[in-house]
Amino acid sequence: MQSEVKKVLSGDVRTVARLIRDIDDKVPEVREVLKALYPYTGKAYVIGVTGAPGVGKSTLVDQMVAHLRKEGKTVGVLAVDPTSPFSGGAILGDRIRMQRHSLDDGVFIRSLATRGHFGGLTQSTRSAIDVLDAMGKDYIIVETVGVGQDEVDVVRSAQTTIILVIPGMGDDIQAIKAGILEVGDIFVVNKADREGSDKTVHELKLMLDMSQEKYEEGRWKPPVLKMEAVFDRGVKELLEEIEKHRMYLAEKSGGTSFRKTRERIREELSEMVKNRIIEEVFEKLIQSGEFEKAVNSIRAGETDPYTACEDLVIPKLNLAEEHGRKR
Repeated sequence: MQSEVKKVLSGDVRTVARLIRDIDDKVPEVREVLKALYPYTGKAYVIGVTGAPGVGKSTLVDQMVAHLRKEGKTVGVLAVDPTSPFSGGAILGDRIRMQRHSLDDGVFIRSLATRGHFGGLTQSTRSAIDVLDAMGKDYIIVETVGVGQDEVDVVRSAQTTIILVIPGMGDDIQAIKAGILEVGDIFVVNKADREGSDKTVHELKLMLDMSQEKYEEGRWKPPVLKMEAVFDRGVKELLEEIEKHRMYLAEKSGGTSFRKTRERIREELSEMVKNRIIEEVFEKLIQSGEFEKAVNSIRAGETDPYTACEDLVIPKLNLAEEHGRKR
């Protein structure tokens, strides 16, 4: 394990790729390596990019990487993709649109599968961020598909979260539904050469103004930018806004690493505890055969799912006595 940790700290790409694969596959042994790497985390700046499919997230990330590399910064990219129903791996693989950076030693690109259950998306992404952080990357960009709750959870791991929309897709309404106004630090209207881009910008600004109680004096108010990422128009301005937000966070935290603040640690630990409890309890239920037994009982009409759930979970968590009192 120590040799693996040293290789990660020295920036060995093969070791990092294998470690992230093991994280994605939930290999139990990877936990010890993550424990040893944790003291070396907290230095990288994490940027989250999310938005509905087709808004140009991969193109934007590709352009951002190019700009950051020109500035001499090293970059890690984690692209969170839907899970393949056949292999269980990420469908899109290591992003096709970013292949021009594949031979650059200063760039590491990896796709992660969502898995679609147990909050694994959030935890595996956070662990992968820690690995790239310990590897020594200056910036880590996390790109997620869609604007659902899973994606909102993931981008909470980022210092700066970018919400990408395009004209004519009703993303303004979708933004309200998903609650992404709460997590967006910068809003970008991509493909701004399309008709309706000014209208989309206006509507986003209007929604942000409606939430103005959040942005009292001294609070960050998210800017709304227009962009044509495929032509590299507006990307430089976006990076300038990211730097402004970075300076704002540094001033707000008094120099404390954003990922080491009490509220951030509390949130990450609570997610980790919940995931671990779910995994451990469910694994025991599967191995003992109790779960399948409950399925058969429900199918035979001998019980209902609600009673079966209580009968399975409560004994495992030693809550039987307390549950009896509540009844």
